[in-house]
Amino acid sequence: MSREERKVILASSLGTVFEWYDFYLYGSLAAVIGANFFSQFPESTRNIFALLAFAAGFLVRPFGALVFGRLGDLVGRKYTFLVTILIMGGSTFVVGILPTSDSIGIIAPIVLIALRLLQGLALGGEHGGAATYVAEHAPHGRRGFYTSFIQITATAGLFLSLLVILFTQLAVGPDAFKTWGWRVPFLLSIALLGISVWISPADGGKPGLQEDEG
Repeated sequence: MSREERKVILASSLGTVFEWYDFYLYGSLAAVIGANFFSQFPESTRNIFALLAFAAGFLVRPFGALVFGRLGDLVGRKYTFLVTILIMGGSTFVVGILPTSDSIGIIAPIVLIALRLLQGLALGGEHGGAATYVAEHAPHGRRGFYTSFIQITATAGLFLSLLVILFTQLAVGPDAFKTWGWRVPFLLSIALLGISVWISPADGGKPGLQEDEG
């Protein structure tokens, strides 16, 4: 493997881990988010609304795959990879600075749901695009092995999000975490976004899988 091919696989794998990290943060903190963005409802109702907003991200994932899959065919995998991680990282960061419903009323949950939809679109496009990107650059006879790294990124992203939440809660304390500390894991996504962009290869990506030789 060339240095560029190794960089493609590393960048795609880490980028997908970070995307899943961003995506799962919301699910892990659904109860806290429900208390901050659906506070006008009873606890059971706001938890349901918070989980429905989480589900909205999954509902739009197929559309993200269709849109960004086609875009990757037209302009190259790297560019769609960068667009999806920018959308995901930016949306997650905005959640971290978004005022609660106590401050701006119903606008807060509306913006929150819109950000969840953007996250779902980005993840739907990035996950399949990353697998294709890796397959296009993997050496002959090793495509299955190297694309398998993309398939384990969802679990890695979940564990990363849980660890960041745990350490943040231990650092600031349970009470502070419920009021403002929950924002820290979302704000950290900007650092993960910077790492993803920094390690992205210079190659714009191939327009399609290359034929195996032999």
